[in-house]
Amino acid sequence: MYRPGKCKTPRRPGIRKASHTEKDPVGVYCRIRPLGADNEECCIEMISNSTIQLHAPDGLKANRNGEFKETQYSFKKVFGINTTQMELFEEVAKPLVEDLIQCKNGLLFTYGVTGSGKTFTMTGSPGEGGLLPRSLDMLFNSIGPFQAKRFVFKPDDKNGIDIQNDVDALLERQKRDTQPLVPKTPSSRQKADPEFADMISPQEACKAENVDEDCCYSILVSYVEVYNNYIYDLLEDAPFDPIRPKWLGIGTPVKNTDFVAPQSRILREDQNHNMYVAGCTEVEVKSTEEAFEVFWKGQKKRRIANTQLNRESSRSHSVFTLKLVQAPLDADGDNVLQDKNQVNVSQLCLVDLAGSERTSRTRAEGSRLREAGNINQSLMTLRTCMEVLRENQMCGTNKMVPYRDSKVTHLFKNYFDGEGKVKMIVCVNPKADDYEETMLVMRFAEMTQEVEVARPVDRPICGLAAGRRQRNQAFRDELSHRLDDLGRPYNADDAALLNQLIESFPPMPSCELVDPGDDQTLPRLIEVLEKRHHIRQLMAEQFNKAANMLNSMLQQFDGQLGNKENLIQDQQSKLSERDRVIINQKTELERLEKRSKTLEYKIDILQKTTDMYESDKRSLEQELETRAQKLQQELSERRRMEQHMQGMVTDAKLKWEKECERRVNAKQLEMQNKLWVKDEKLKQLKAIVSESSRGSSSSSSTERPEKPERPSRDRDRKYGQKRSASPSPGNVFRTRSGGQSVEFTDVETLRQESPTAPSRKRRSGSAEAPHNKEDQENWAPVASTSAALGHQKRRKP
Repeated sequence: MYRPGKCKTPRRPGIRKASHTEKDPVGVYCRIRPLGADNEECCIEMISNSTIQLHAPDGLKANRNGEFKETQYSFKKVFGINTTQMELFEEVAKPLVEDLIQCKNGLLFTYGVTGSGKTFTMTGSPGEGGLLPRSLDMLFNSIGPFQAKRFVFKPDDKNGIDIQNDVDALLERQKRDTQPLVPKTPSSRQKADPEFADMISPQEACKAENVDEDCCYSILVSYVEVYNNYIYDLLEDAPFDPIRPKWLGIGTPVKNTDFVAPQSRILREDQNHNMYVAGCTEVEVKSTEEAFEVFWKGQKKRRIANTQLNRESSRSHSVFTLKLVQAPLDADGDNVLQDKNQVNVSQLCLVDLAGSERTSRTRAEGSRLREAGNINQSLMTLRTCMEVLRENQMCGTNKMVPYRDSKVTHLFKNYFDGEGKVKMIVCVNPKADDYEETMLVMRFAEMTQEVEVARPVDRPICGLAAGRRQRNQAFRDELSHRLDDLGRPYNADDAALLNQLIESFPPMPSCELVDPGDDQTLPRLIEVLEKRHHIRQLMAEQFNKAANMLNSMLQQFDGQLGNKENLIQDQQSKLSERDRVIINQKTELERLEKRSKTLEYKIDILQKTTDMYESDKRSLEQELETRAQKLQQELSERRRMEQHMQGMVTDAKLKWEKECERRVNAKQLEMQNKLWVKDEKLKQLKAIVSESSRGSSSSSSTERPEKPERPSRDRDRKYGQKRSASPSPGNVFRTRSGGQSVEFTDVETLRQESPTAPSRKRRSGSAEAPHNKEDQENWAPVASTSAALGHQKRRKP
């Protein structure tokens, strides 16, 4: 039996963005905080308006060679220690406020190490207002005259805005005033907090241009914090409910005087796939003072602690959101158009991120240690998201960005996906103790600049004619002027306006008829009625004239409007042509920018490759130099050995020449001895033969010839004196015969030896009688010589 598989829940399709969407890189700015003391060591140097250089402090080795390494980092703009809050606002936050009025979202956050000046940059101090109060002041200065009445725009529970008419808004205001338990919106008539009263001087107040006067505006603010990866509402008022008792986590009821701890909020996604904090309190404000009071109310609840690095260290990420709601006026230019589709909502998020820190320096323990761990983890998730976005954009990959790993990145997911501009201010402390943390911050900022965010699209233009508010105001002014001429000032809310017009007629006389013969009352009444009728006719004629004049003026205005519309159409056609030209130029510019980025990327790769090759070249040159030194040493050693060997060869050569000469002399002596022995034998044979012939008598009388002299002995002694000092066998002679070494003595030794003992040991060694034929032949002369000498000794008397 076939069982169908479990069906998966279909994924909701997201909003598809056009592939040709223009993108802008994340704007990263750097602000350098002044040193706390003049004698502190500084590790940051501002080279130009966009570049800083980091110097390694004394006692810190930046690389393995022990050399100090200097690194440079570039930003969109660098603000030095003398930069004022106004200059920073003009450069960074003012364009975001102008885009907010033009229905474009924005995200501005500060990033840096603990104690680098992030909270001061965002909030400021009395007399030196930061980015947040200046943004509020500029926003209210721009839209102040065009604000809608309170509660005309009412937020719903799904990140949307509902429009209420004047009656519902009035009832809502009355309900708020009559219910004391409902949190009230701060009134603009109340005195502002003294800590924020003098943040912005009147000379520094600024105003945005190009504000649409045909719209009604309203500002909603919210303030949340992300603490230990949980979102808390800082504007929430949660008093104790006496009817429903609350319980603590350990099962103990809360006292009547206590307040329940705030509950964490969750993130949700609306129908437009935008992330928002569900159940977050949104307060409608009508002035800068009200917004300051709301902000200060939440600021007092923010979690701040004292650490080793900062006396007032933020332990959470704070998010202050400005939501601007705007809707067009109706055709009369008097009331808000009751069409929810025409409502445009834009928001600006001002984020003060908690500072990254090392627990080894802060010596945090317990809850402080947990807070530091969660802060570092959320900042690491932000860094990871930036790295994945950069890799997807540069390499064309489609890796999933881990927004959900942290509440901070999950909340700002839409901004990085193309829902508004993103800017970051990197705050750095130039003191040497923060050098390593500052290096990590600089690397993150350098990488963030390469991330591109889609440029927000312009809001749709309402189809109603422009200038509705001005025409309505001009009509009101004209009507007031006409009524002022009649003797009474104009009041649009006065219900007796019609009575005023009626009372301008002549008074009616008494119409009572007492006498039938009264002939004065009726004629007087007829006369008054005729006058009233005449006045009515005159008023009707004036009204008709005014109506005709107004119609002619309207027709004239319609003609002018038609001409202006034709002119506008012509201008729009020209503008569309220019837009096409601009689009073509932008596409060409994008192509050139992409090519430039590709070439820059290739240049970076080639630069890195060149650096690698240069390092390899230096190492190879060092190795080659080392080997050359070793080779030079070997060559010098070889020369020395060659000289030593030449000396040894020369000595050996002289030695062997002397040895050969000695052996030649010995051989000559041996041959002379052999010849002498042979001569002796011949003489003996002759003597024997002569004795046998002469007889025994004559043999006795015959004398033996004397032995001839041996002049070679003296020569041998002479050569013997020239012999080298090397040890020699003396009277022992060696010869090579048949592959064996044979030793023999000279003739004098042979004379002293017995002929029957040829193998007798000598001083230089022993020699046995040869066994082969060649040795016997070489041995025979010596043996015969020895025998002859022995026989001669025996016969000698």
